[in-house]
Amino acid sequence: MTKKILHVDYSLCIGCETCQGVCDFIHDGKPNIRIYYTVSGLPVPINCRHCERAPCLEICPVGAIYKDHEGAVIIDPGKCIGCLMCLAVCPFGVPSFDVRIRVVTKCDMCAERRAEGMEPACGEMCPAEAIFFGESEEIEDRIMRRTAEKIARERISSMNLEGVGRML
Repeated sequence: MTKKILHVDYSLCIGCETCQGVCDFIHDGKPNIRIYYTVSGLPVPINCRHCERAPCLEICPVGAIYKDHEGAVIIDPGKCIGCLMCLAVCPFGVPSFDVRIRVVTKCDMCAERRAEGMEPACGEMCPAEAIFFGESEEIEDRIMRRTAEKIARERISSMNLEGVGRML
């Protein structure tokens, strides 16, 4: 199967926390995406990037972290020994230690939902369509199309359209 990615367009995030709420609901009170606010108040959803060369996967001494057939970086709780090495190397600070089950957890791109042909819940529920899931080429095309539309809107809004559409 083709590698899929979960992309967050930060310029579209409205900070509604829907992604965090649905993830919290699906994962029994342990959301794997969280909204953080910058000093200026800008909302920034932080989630696992499912890195191509995932440092957490490379550092795990027991092989508890692996990639599934769609490219999601997954932790096998049955193998995790809770050494916390993955927490130390993640550039996004995403994995967390679950004291209830004494293993590290993180986003798995809603593996159970994907197995049923659905997309990750955060992307499906995002009212601003800031989070989307798909094949790399599809995501890249969508980003380029959105960028082109944004540039076109900015160009149109900066034009002096006084008199356009009036008859002489």
